[in-house]
Amino acid sequence: MNQRRTLAFLGVILIGFSIVIASQFGVLNFAGTNARSALTISAAASLKDALAEIKLAYQQENSATTLTYNLGASGALMQQIQNGAPTDVFISAAKKQMDVLETSGELLPGTRSDLVKNRLVLIVPNDLQTVTSFVDLNNAKIQRIAIGEPRSVPAGQYAEQVLQTLKIYEGLKPKFVYANTVRQVLASVESGNADAGIVYLTDAKLSTKVKVAAIASETDHAAIVYPIAVLKRSQNPQAATEFIRHLESDRGKLVFKKYGFIVPN
Repeated sequence: MNQRRTLAFLGVILIGFSIVIASQFGVLNFAGTNARSALTISAAASLKDALAEIKLAYQQENSATTLTYNLGASGALMQQIQNGAPTDVFISAAKKQMDVLETSGELLPGTRSDLVKNRLVLIVPNDLQTVTSFVDLNNAKIQRIAIGEPRSVPAGQYAEQVLQTLKIYEGLKPKFVYANTVRQVLASVESGNADAGIVYLTDAKLSTKVKVAAIASETDHAAIVYPIAVLKRSQNPQAATEFIRHLESDRGKLVFKKYGFIVPN
């Protein structure tokens, strides 16, 4: 009897020891123990609709990963990250903001890439016939021009570059109505609070209330590139990297193309 008790006791010890070893090497996966990953993606507002569609499909196939989008102007998002905001993935509408974070050591090395590209366009209400080029913004009937705040909104920076290249910037400055995001620029023209606006082609395609009056020459502004990267502070770098792989996959590219973005070959 004593021998049986001794063997049973040793068996319990061995089982307990095996559990400890298994848990150390990640063999066990009890419910609630590292079973889920929560990712916060800070992204340019112009990506809103494409990312919303991608989120639905991604979470259906990756139920263990929860995605939360923090959308806004790239400059404002960059400042949030600099101030310590918990962020796993950053997608900027310009290289400038990503360059700043990379220089300061905020990015996880080897995770940065260019996700998509875009075009810059001039939009006006559907019934406006007198504006067919950026130069036509000098028309006295155009009293309010909505653009993104250049200090934080890349679309506003690109707009400045185009107007400066065309040598009409200074004359138009009194007409500018500044917005905090490119989507606000679109809304201003849709609502009639602005007579014209400068947005991305992808934004213009979402509206039935405005039309594209002109497309900016790509030689008149810096290349509109959306870089993406994992933040070094991410608590789930593997899940964040896998999400980026999905965005860059053929399935992800199809969604971006659907909304008018230009994807790398």
